[in-house]
Formats: sequence, C-alpha cells, structure tokens
Amino acid sequence: MDELRYDPSKLIAAAPWPAPADAARITRVRTFLCGPQGCPYLIVRVETNQPGLYGLGCASDPQRTLAVRSVLDDYLGPLLLGRDAGDIEDIHRLLRNAGYWRGGSIAGNALGAVDVALWDIKAKAAGLPLYSLLGGRARHGAAAYTHVDGDDPARIAEDVLAAAEAGYRHVRVQVAVPGVQNYGTASTGSAWDPLAYLRHVPPALAEVRRRVGDGVELLHDAHERLTPAQAVRLVAALAGARLFFLEDALAPEDSDHFPRLAAGSAGSVPLAVGELFDDVGQFLPLLTARAIDFVRLRIPTLGGLTPARKLTAACELFGARIAPHGPGDVSPVAQAANVALDVSTPAFGVQEAARFHDATLEVFPGAPMPVGGVLYPSESPGLGVDFDESAARHHPAPPPLRHDRWALVRGVDGAAERP
Repeated sequence: MDELRYDPSKLIAAAPWPAPADAARITRVRTFLCGPQGCPYLIVRVETNQPGLYGLGCASDPQRTLAVRSVLDDYLGPLLLGRDAGDIEDIHRLLRNAGYWRGGSIAGNALGAVDVALWDIKAKAAGLPLYSLLGGRARHGAAAYTHVDGDDPARIAEDVLAAAEAGYRHVRVQVAVPGVQNYGTASTGSAWDPLAYLRHVPPALAEVRRRVGDGVELLHDAHERLTPAQAVRLVAALAGARLFFLEDALAPEDSDHFPRLAAGSAGSVPLAVGELFDDVGQFLPLLTARAIDFVRLRIPTLGGLTPARKLTAACELFGARIAPHGPGDVSPVAQAANVALDVSTPAFGVQEAARFHDATLEVFPGAPMPVGGVLYPSESPGLGVDFDESAARHHPAPPPLRHDRWALVRGVDGAAERP
C-alpha cells in the first residue's frame, strides 16, 4: 500500500473530479496504541506523498479501543489511500456512509481521528495554525476548568480557592457521599445510592459556595445516574449553589426530559450535556427547545472537527455555548483540536482541562497545558502537537477491560447502574 499508484480507476473511494496536480495524496494510514496517561490512547497518523506532510488524529475510546483500531486499520484506512487529503467534506461524508449501519461511538471515534488528521494536514500545507482555518481568533485563549473533590465542604472550599489563586475561574466540584460509590471522588462505598446523593450533595455544594463567594464559577457532574424525577429534585435543590452548569443530570436515553428540567429551574441551574452523544442530531432537539445551556461535545466521538464546527455554529444561533470534553482520556491531539475550535467561535463557554502527566508530555511534544487557568492555541502550523513514536513505545496501553472496571456500577439493590 505504501507504493500506491495514483490511478483513479483503481482507487476504492476515488473522487469523481480531478485532483490538482500538486495535491497531497494520502499514501498511508497508521495507528498507534499507547498509555502514558494510564488510559489507552489510540493515535492516527495520515501520511501523504509530500515529504514531511502528515496529520494526527485521536481515536481514543478507552473501553472499546481495539474495535476502533480495527475500523481504522481494516476499513477506513484502505478507503483513504490515494485520495486528495484536502477533500475533507467529501471524505467525511463518504466514510460515514460507507458503513451502511452508520453511527455509534466506535465508528465516530475512528472517523473523528481521520477527520482531525485531515484538518491538521490542510493547516500545515497552508502554513497556518488550525484556528486560522476555522475563522481566526474570537478570543485570546480558552478559559479552562479544573477538578476538585472531597468529603468535607470546608476542605473542598480551600482547594477551590487554591485553584482560583492559580488562575482558574471555573472549578468542577465533586462531593464524596459517605458509604456510597459516587462518581468523581474517592468513594467510600461499593454501591450507588441516589437518595443518599440527593440528601448529601446539594447542601454540601451550597456550603462550598458560601465559603468561596461569587468570585469563582462552580460546576458539578451528576454523570447520568439519576432518573428524570430524581433529576428534577436535584435541580430544585441546587439553586443555592449558583452553579455555572450542572452536567449530565440525565442520561442520553432520557434527554427528552431536559425541557422539564429547564422549566423547573427557571434558568437558575444552567444545564450541560453531550459527552456521550455520537451524532450532532442528538443535540438539535435540545437546542431548538432551548432546553440546555452548554453542549459538552467530544470531538473524536462526534466524528471530528467537521461536524463539531457545524454544531458549534448551531449553538451560536440558538444561544447555547460549547464546553468541549477534555479529561485525561482525551489525548493532547484531541485537546489541541478542542482549543482551536474554542478560540475561533463566539459560542465558546469553557474547556475541560486535563492534567497531563510528564510521560504524556514526552510522547506528545507541544501538548496544550493551561497557563493561569487558560489554554492557548499553538501558533505552529496545524494542531501544533506532534507524536513521538519512540517515546510512546515506553508507555504501552493497558490491556482490554482494564478501563471498563470503573463503569461496572451497581445500586444498593444490586441492579446494574449507569457509570
């Protein structure tokens, strides 16, 4: 495959129009699996016939990594060979439709990696940072939020103020519930108990707010574990915490209930959702109903920058803002794509900021890191992030199912719960 001849009649997915004579044609698609952050990163490198011109993408799905890799190696990669790397829209639509039963997170992550890599190539070929191709700057940088958790509101408040002192204007707060397996904290129990959560978390968040004052924005993630009725109770109880947003009060399966939550809060609790969505269409009913305030898009899972930038435009039209997903299982490659999108749109809200390990920074030269609570885009051509294959070999990915274990949550009655 490396010695591909550019004969359109022999290409699997040839375009029906001639490519420019100097087009950067795709000659190879390579995938790399590594784990410098402790979770599996699946990185895609799309190479072209122009010396030194390649693009990087992130296909990281921590739970189904090898399935995503197979989609790339066995299906999407061969379809890309010989194509003009500049035909991003056509390639995206073609690859998405090539799997007749299209959609889903596995296909989305594979497609998303290819798509971001093609945008990286296009920006590098133009000699421009990626945000320039998305419309240029709309702000200096992307305000980031960091994470604080604990079991004592006084101690949590101290940590929030320390983060604010370091420059963060936004802090996500997760509260440990005694005897309960609760998301985002050092849990003290083995089972999820929604009643204990509803009793304990709202007053704790209100106390944190009282202690830190109004000089810092607080966020909280319910992580889709509540029923619609329980979510209504939570929203009503959180008014005193004056949150920047409440994330994932409902699971995607229950998203039809978001208008009910929005009406019940009368805007006092801004709502965010979307990191689990794998199709832009899932957001549209919520945007048109003005039922959510923040879109928690995950660029890899949505299929890349091509759909993400269109969703962002819709957010601007409907008065919502984006808050892209950026925890540790989103690689520096995907985080760089987040930041390029963040700084180029008026619809930006806030960016989740991972704390990348030293090993991760070694594997990904140029990885975006917060400075004073802000993520700034690279001024280098493309994403501004590279991938060191040699360094990556020293950090193998964990084996399959290792990362599934955190999601095996059960309720007090033994029933399987959402993670």
